[in-house]
Amino acid sequence: MPDQKLPFTVHLEELRRRLIICFIAVAIGFLIAYAFSDRIFDILHKDLISTLREHGETLQYINPTEAFFTSIKVSILAGGFFVLPIIFYQFWMFVAPGLYSKEKKMVIPFVIFSTLCFLSGALFGYFVVFPFAFKFLLGYSIGGATARPTLSSALAFVSKLLLAFGLIFELPIITFFFARIGLITHKTLTKNRRYFIVVAFIAAAALTPPDVFTQLLMAGPLIILFEISVIVARVFGKKPLTDSQGDMVDEEEPGHPAG
Repeated sequence: MPDQKLPFTVHLEELRRRLIICFIAVAIGFLIAYAFSDRIFDILHKDLISTLREHGETLQYINPTEAFFTSIKVSILAGGFFVLPIIFYQFWMFVAPGLYSKEKKMVIPFVIFSTLCFLSGALFGYFVVFPFAFKFLLGYSIGGATARPTLSSALAFVSKLLLAFGLIFELPIITFFFARIGLITHKTLTKNRRYFIVVAFIAAAALTPPDVFTQLLMAGPLIILFEISVIVARVFGKKPLTDSQGDMVDEEEPGHPAG
């Protein structure tokens, strides 16, 4: 027997509850990461610091409070990475009311693959893109100026790239959801492949440093992830159901949220 639809205010209350849980998780991750914030900062900026040393420079800070608040921001970033599975789990539990009963059973694969995809993207940015990006940017000059990045500007740059690569690697997961609810099909994706390639290069130009090689390092994986998404949409896309006589029938109604 299908469940009744819940009022909009119930969904807002559910969203608030999930966000509070995520906030508490990040806060716990922050407390753990803060004890190692100096070491985490050095690891995140390893390539930047080594490239600066080649130019006889080091990171600087201008505002007296900059070092302290940079430690806070590093700890928040690291804390968020530590609790990624919890964040993805809360997201799944929020959207669960719109899923069918058989789809709700995929919570563990969703949490595992979402976390792995995000971390894979961040690691790709860290190990593949960062070395080339910093060498290009710090080797580029105009008017004889010398690059002397501050702690906060360096962290903002690194954070932006890590999150950008983490998010784009979630493309197959996003495709899974859209395909399951029937918003897209593998035929739709295949038909619009050429437009996606253009969008991939535009996104890469917007999210990465202004050099062609680094942009290719983001656009390339995006196109590969798109092809993986086509396969995901083909395998997991919403399919019409038929009865024993071959007539079209409706799928079961989505259930209500788990507690």
